[in-house]
Amino acid sequence: MAQASPSRLVDWSLLIACNLIWASQFVLAKMVQEQMGPVFATFLPMALATAGLVPLVYREQRCAAKPSVHERGDVLRFAVIGIFGQVLAQLGITWGVRYAPASNAALLSLTLPIVTALLAYLLLGEHMTRIRWISFALAVGGVLQCSGVDWTELRFRSGAALDGNVLIMLGVAGSAFYNVYGKKLLHRYTPLELLLYSYVAVLLCLAPLTAVLEPEAFGGIAAYGAKTWAGILLLAVLQYFVSMVLFLRVLARLDASQAGLSNYLIPFFGVVIAAVALGETLTVRMIAGGLVVLAGTLLMTVFEKDSGSGVAAVTGTD
Repeated sequence: MAQASPSRLVDWSLLIACNLIWASQFVLAKMVQEQMGPVFATFLPMALATAGLVPLVYREQRCAAKPSVHERGDVLRFAVIGIFGQVLAQLGITWGVRYAPASNAALLSLTLPIVTALLAYLLLGEHMTRIRWISFALAVGGVLQCSGVDWTELRFRSGAALDGNVLIMLGVAGSAFYNVYGKKLLHRYTPLELLLYSYVAVLLCLAPLTAVLEPEAFGGIAAYGAKTWAGILLLAVLQYFVSMVLFLRVLARLDASQAGLSNYLIPFFGVVIAAVALGETLTVRMIAGGLVVLAGTLLMTVFEKDSGSGVAAVTGTD
């Protein structure tokens, strides 16, 4: 087992920060949807984040000693990662929880690191080492202790719940695809460029969807209160900008399956945020489960030796 290096500890800390931000998304999304639909609740903060990215990418490209390498077909690749990654992830889970019980969503979301590892194997050639299997086992065991899944409420066979389950799994697959396919593009583009170009594809898809499904959305902006605007700005700055930039920077250094395992921290941070913001009970069992998840991610992210599979895949062609 490799010794912990300062750079790996930094990566682990950044992944913790990213998942803490992502765990707050559910509270913020619920806050803004008091005055808007789910499509516009995704479109508006992402549009603001995209506007903020434009000058940063422009400045980065002007100051870059080595410009990004553009290849024929990259426009299509960014359209694919934007639509089948971000759009599918955001709308799949948002719509899915309308039909399926929350416990279904909590349980199905636990498959995200597993789907990420599978796609990383298929698209990047990454392999599961002994340490990775141990880390996954620890993380799964720990997250089941603190995920808040109510086993008595699970419903998979009824029509509405089944539709919701399918949408949630599509959302999970979209998140995993964005992480894995994004790594394939990070050898030619910076994290800021990847984020901007994929967001442009997302907005081009969500704008007509908003016009068709929520035609009153744009006209209702003037009526938004301070609480709604606070939620929109927090989503734009933290969820769609800061956390994604940090995660993509880490993803450029780690295998996708390593970075993806950290997503098991989201349920733990979710119950912590619920305890602080909503006064819900935080039990010893939840705390213990969260510590086990932290141990699993620490083992895989910090102490595993570099496998080299991610580097080999990223330097290849799409």
